[in-house]
Amino acid sequence: MDDSSPPPDASSPAVGPAPEPASGPGPQTAPDDLAELWEPLKVGEPTVALEPTPPSGLSYRPDVVCDGWSAPALHVRLASVRGYQHRFDGRPREDDAAVACDTNSGTVAFAVADGVSDAQQPHIGAQLASRSAIDEMLSQVRGDGAGYVENWDRLLYMVHWQLVEQTRRILHHPKAGLQETAGLLATTLVAGTATPTDSGVFVHVVSVGDSGAWQIKHGNVHRLVGGKPDGADGLVSSAVEPLPYLPNVIRPLTFSLEQGTVLLVGTDGFGDPLGDGTGAVARLFRDRLRRPVPPLGFAHLLDFSRETFDDDRTLIALWPRDQAGERS
Repeated sequence: MDDSSPPPDASSPAVGPAPEPASGPGPQTAPDDLAELWEPLKVGEPTVALEPTPPSGLSYRPDVVCDGWSAPALHVRLASVRGYQHRFDGRPREDDAAVACDTNSGTVAFAVADGVSDAQQPHIGAQLASRSAIDEMLSQVRGDGAGYVENWDRLLYMVHWQLVEQTRRILHHPKAGLQETAGLLATTLVAGTATPTDSGVFVHVVSVGDSGAWQIKHGNVHRLVGGKPDGADGLVSSAVEPLPYLPNVIRPLTFSLEQGTVLLVGTDGFGDPLGDGTGAVARLFRDRLRRPVPPLGFAHLLDFSRETFDDDRTLIALWPRDQAGERS
């Protein structure tokens, strides 16, 4: 993991290109300055600063996770951070994400899940949904799919089945069904694949609930799928139909991920402050993600501070690799 470059100075404006690291050998900053450097980036009016309290629960659940690597055709970054409200309340992070690569085809499979807060064990539901979605996608990609998921209905059904089976084990109730599963492990899910071909990288994405996918293209941020729908009065609705419930029609969004664009896949903790893609948060991510950043820097960016936006945030970013440019 390349974390030698310091994060952007928290005292600088929250939008605009990140400063270039200082040249020369040795540490880039004195130890006394590290606390200030790693303070959350402030976007507009920040939320109240506080020390996180330990999350409750029987299993270990870290406050922040991040990952990053490069496949033959894609650069990949992942981060999931506990929201400010959950840090204050001592609740565990209820989001989860997973990403993996099939080395034969170069296909990258990704999944992001957001456990529904009204459920009793939402963090377990989110983790089970993201990991089982990755397992099923890779199974199909490595089978007769030749780099593609051929049966998206089966993908969502397998996640649904895993949630129901886990509920039966937790409750010691072999006949527990949809209602019991929703009450215990309800979660959103957005999952998909990015497959390299001679004609470019082709992406397939499905979404259940209000987690979604966006694209940074030509300097603008566009919503592709998911997110919170508009209500009948024109206002954003918080209504969610999560897993284990299955949509009546499962049809993936399919598109080509062009050079110079960035695919973002995340929970509503990211999507809500992103809004329509024209505000300060959108400008922050548009400007800072022009090229891949170190995984720790990606997590730091996602942990920005803006008043009223205090939910868990999870985000996966994919950049198509310009291999000709990288060789030059």
